[in-house]
Amino acid sequence: MGGGAKKPTNIFKLSLGDDPKEVNNWRLWFAAISFGIMGAARGIDEGLISGTFNTKSFQSLHHLKQLSPTEYANIKGNVSAMVQIGSVAGALLAFLLADRIGRIWATRQLCLLWILGIVIFMTNQGRMGQVYAGRFIAGVGIGETTVIAPVYISEIAPKSIRGLCVCIFSGSVYIGIMLAYFATYGASLHISSKSNSQWLVPTSLHLIFAGLIFVLSWFQLESPRLLIKKGDRQHAIRNLSKLRHLPEEHIVVQHEINEMVRQLHEEEEATMGAGWLGYLKEMFLIKENFYRIYLGFFVQLLSQWSGAGSITVYAQDFFALLGTTGQQEKLFATAIFGVVKFVAAIMCALFLVDVIGRKRSLAIGIFLQAISMIYIAAFLTAVPNIDEEGFEFTPTQKHASLGAIVFIYVSGFGWAMGWNSIQYLINAEIYPLRIRAISSSFIMCFHFVNQYGNSRAVPQMLLSTKEGGLSSAGTFWFFAVITVIGFFWAWFFIPETAGLSLESMDKLFTLKWYQIGRMGRAVANEAEQRSIERTLQEKGAVELVEESAEKRDTRVVLIRHEQAVLVHRPDRTHSYSTAYFRTSERVRNFCFEADERKDPVSRHWL
Repeated sequence: MGGGAKKPTNIFKLSLGDDPKEVNNWRLWFAAISFGIMGAARGIDEGLISGTFNTKSFQSLHHLKQLSPTEYANIKGNVSAMVQIGSVAGALLAFLLADRIGRIWATRQLCLLWILGIVIFMTNQGRMGQVYAGRFIAGVGIGETTVIAPVYISEIAPKSIRGLCVCIFSGSVYIGIMLAYFATYGASLHISSKSNSQWLVPTSLHLIFAGLIFVLSWFQLESPRLLIKKGDRQHAIRNLSKLRHLPEEHIVVQHEINEMVRQLHEEEEATMGAGWLGYLKEMFLIKENFYRIYLGFFVQLLSQWSGAGSITVYAQDFFALLGTTGQQEKLFATAIFGVVKFVAAIMCALFLVDVIGRKRSLAIGIFLQAISMIYIAAFLTAVPNIDEEGFEFTPTQKHASLGAIVFIYVSGFGWAMGWNSIQYLINAEIYPLRIRAISSSFIMCFHFVNQYGNSRAVPQMLLSTKEGGLSSAGTFWFFAVITVIGFFWAWFFIPETAGLSLESMDKLFTLKWYQIGRMGRAVANEAEQRSIERTLQEKGAVELVEESAEKRDTRVVLIRHEQAVLVHRPDRTHSYSTAYFRTSERVRNFCFEADERKDPVSRHWL
């Protein structure tokens, strides 16, 4: 090595699972975005329904002004929650269709259901029964999106950026919310309140997104993991090769395929029968799988009852409660709320879930949400008569009210970067291949049951104690308690999954239940390392070197192959840095750096 050699990049700064640069290609991102924007389905509905219900034309069409406060709250809760009821059925249907007709065709049929339901809703002509029917049918399609999209994205994404890819879905929820809020705000400014177009025009966002997703589905490749499950290995290799932008014989492609096949064989050996009963036995009687189901259940339970989802659905009502007056002012504040959530989701996707990890991102989000709920609850407790007609703030109360409104935004920021991202990401990546679709469907059913209960209950909870509610202050104290419980539960039980392949996660769940959240990652790292070494050796690796590096409390393992070099370093915390290199120049640079350190490893390469 000459003295004028270019100083190499420090190999030990590479992140876990540093995949070949080719995997970051247009085909992968086109697929991730095409499926990720399905998240807008929920966001559009959550962002529109409260605004639709509050328009004068909708209220006049359905004679809502003639109802008592309790009757009005019941009708509003029913209309808002009808999509969640349909989504329970949709989440169950997604399992059957995603595995039987494939992720792509399942996407096409859900778009058609979604469109049909919205058309029925938009043409109701004052018939409340038709409103319910249309929203239920649309809910079936919307419910399917929460299963099919995250599962497909997690199955095609490289492990190093899987969190970012899946967060396109959760981030799209806020694209939908933001567009819905601004569409409602714009319609209130430019369309007469006497015209049904004031709520019909914003509702057409559903049709635009459903149509777009339907068209994009014709340009996508089926999930390689589903093809392996169906026994079509060659088709799986072709699709994975295109998604990774690597030759079919490349070691990275071959390793992924081998791991898919291995995991499927292990699952089939552990199968507990065919049909529904067999699947249910695998989910609940195998302790590793039962822990995954337990994680999925509690993530949904604690996230949905932490209150942030309710604020999204009833944002206008909460802003009014905290002192925002005037319909257009409430709509504008709500629209800005959508922007805040969208920005938080983007920050989470780009900088957090794959950089600092799932657990840290979740902890930051829950902490922000918790302090927000506590402040709002304390404010409403200090101003108990805020919702009385004719109430006026004192100067001090007005300042505190502005603080409460700010904390509404902070809670949305925390929700977007915490629970909302994790509830989809964890559900998409922790289950083994054989039961991934049914487990995800099962958990998303529970998600929508909780969301339905939450949407249905919140209008009643906000009523005064005399009317059978918790009062506004009591509702926010309830949310605060659930959020704090969620913080400690997540720290103890949720494992860190950033950078792990879907197949290597099996090892996370071999530990005892109280060790998985805190110690499972190290076990999974070791399993993944052995898997990579095994694949390289099987594919003709010509050299394996294992020695101690001088002056470092580390061990370096190099595996040389005609296409790749694996560099592996466990640090003091037993986490691993792994990188693939395809060029001899990068190999020489690493060896030059090792030689500068007088590292004995370099002798095997120079």
